[in-house]
Amino acid sequence: MLHAIKYTFWLIGQVLIAGWVLTKDTLTGSKNLDPCVVRYPLRVTKDWQITVFAASITATPGTMSITLEEDDSAESSGQRYLLVHAVAGADPRSVLADLAHMEETLAPHVKGLHPDFAAVLDQATWEYPSPKPVFKEDN
Repeated sequence: MLHAIKYTFWLIGQVLIAGWVLTKDTLTGSKNLDPCVVRYPLRVTKDWQITVFAASITATPGTMSITLEEDDSAESSGQRYLLVHAVAGADPRSVLADLAHMEETLAPHVKGLHPDFAAVLDQATWEYPSPKPVFKEDN
């Protein structure tokens, strides 16, 4: 119960920070807004944890959970992936690292599940859903 309260306050802080950054970038015409879609390998396994994680992502301004995928191949042993759209996706590795931090804050036990989770994230995939915008140079 105590962890749920702590996580809720942490998430509220993240929502406020992300809202401020997104508002500032939008109003100043920042070129940091470069949307991407990442395929995040989940470490949480319980349905309620995945639901809370996906809802937390969607509640955070600038990110949205798209879908949950399951890899049924023999070598993956049912690994689940969450597809996430990020508005500020110029650096997809940073988006993946932020998602990993959120997942670890939600479920601290996942930190020790994959000792080399950074290598797992390096294998993660991402794509840019549309051609990158071309900005006119200011005169």
